[in-house]
Amino acid sequence: MITNTDTAISLPKNSNQALGIGIFAIDFMGGSIGEPNQSVYDKTALFFTDAVLCGLSALAVKTNAPTILRNEAMDCPSAVGATVFGSNTKVMPEKAILANCAAVREWDSNGTNFGYNPELGHVAGEFGHNDFYAVPIAAAQVMGLDGAAALRGMVLLDEIRGRLAEVFSLKTYKIDHVVHGAIASAAVYGAMCGATPEQIEGAIGMSVAHFIPWRAIRAGKQLSDSKGSSAAISTEVAVVSMKRAMRGFMGPRDIFRNPESVFRYFEKTSGDSPFDLNLTHSGCDFAVMGMHFKIGLYEHQSAGALQGLLNLLQEHPEIALDPAQIDTIKITAYEPAFGIIGDPAKRDPKTRQSADHSMVYIVSTMLRKAQEIAEAEGAAFFEQSNDDVWKRIMLTPYDFDARAVHNANTRAIMETIFFEHGGEEYDKKYPDGIPTSVHVTMKDGTAFDSGLVMYPAGHARNECCDLEYILRSKFAMHGQIAMDNPGELIDRCSRVGSLDSNGIQNIWDITIADRPVYQD
Repeated sequence: MITNTDTAISLPKNSNQALGIGIFAIDFMGGSIGEPNQSVYDKTALFFTDAVLCGLSALAVKTNAPTILRNEAMDCPSAVGATVFGSNTKVMPEKAILANCAAVREWDSNGTNFGYNPELGHVAGEFGHNDFYAVPIAAAQVMGLDGAAALRGMVLLDEIRGRLAEVFSLKTYKIDHVVHGAIASAAVYGAMCGATPEQIEGAIGMSVAHFIPWRAIRAGKQLSDSKGSSAAISTEVAVVSMKRAMRGFMGPRDIFRNPESVFRYFEKTSGDSPFDLNLTHSGCDFAVMGMHFKIGLYEHQSAGALQGLLNLLQEHPEIALDPAQIDTIKITAYEPAFGIIGDPAKRDPKTRQSADHSMVYIVSTMLRKAQEIAEAEGAAFFEQSNDDVWKRIMLTPYDFDARAVHNANTRAIMETIFFEHGGEEYDKKYPDGIPTSVHVTMKDGTAFDSGLVMYPAGHARNECCDLEYILRSKFAMHGQIAMDNPGELIDRCSRVGSLDSNGIQNIWDITIADRPVYQD
């Protein structure tokens, strides 16, 4: 039986959860239930701004997949449609979503969730990213809605996909994490465009039954465009499924209890769904409040190592002043970090898609940047606040281009690093935190230890950094790649909830800079 409290609803495992998601989405978007705290809207707008700037910079330098998919969208005009970044031309909404979502995800630099809610015992620990805001923007454009509706849709989308990530680990079964985002996308698009609960249920059923992406897209020594575009492609077909259901196509019902769906196939039950699902509608305990920002461009599993290195550099700047004196750098972390970014195949990355999933490359590059600044400014640079040092050595897209990937100094540092699994002591602390330690031994025998890092800058439970202060630099960094004068666009995104319907219709009426092609 579905239960409703003052702040949340519960969809128990013995109920039709797909239908329940549809009812919840419609009620939430219609305002009959729920009033998020202003802090929830503010945090969501911050993630939205972060996502947009990441996407625009990827387009400005003509990265491959976003450029191809944007061109594909522009070949699909529609009188009642949505727009892609940098255009006011209406195209089919699923194509606008495909293009914008792919651009946002390309750098792998926007927000992340870890699927962790210990208060409810929901600790499946599935990954996910704030890739999907193109869905409520497109739905608002199609329906002529304002920014308040679009922002509410963003909160809803993060809530559904974030709570699913807490209760079912897709990665355990080699299924890509974007499935949760696709389910949420179908629900939000349908709720904003006037679908019935039954139509949303059918669209979720189609998305799960017809379009399950395997993590094969993320395997191999050198990764392809499919890795960065996985969320976009899954979301495109989810929205197509929703449109199809609204035309009368009947997709599979009650998909979470279907014995041959991805959920019950991998986790056997006697007939129930494998999980209970709680969805917040009021107050401040929304999934988005537990999501994490990346302070630059890097695979999120490396954030603890980067913070550990930064802490050591501030305490012992000699590490950066002469990295040639380093004997070894030992990084100790948890699974799945060790398996994903510690894969021996990634010790010698040749492309950005592989370099940004290589722990040894990511850490070596940050140390190389610190070395370059130290050579120019001396040890005094590291006497600044942790926030100010983060801002200066933040990893940018150009730290992963072809020239950077083959930088001789970076490669020399990489040879000193070895990465080890910390075992149960580390594993049990994830996904509460990102348990990592960095141990540096110099050639003269001097050793420096970061100690255990749990909540690096950008982590939802970090209480040390001035997050918005650092993010302003990140926004400016991506914005200056994307546009000659990004300030107005950054402000527009930050106040998306206050835009009227005309402002949403014209939100991507901007000029994206024509930068040199990114050399990957």
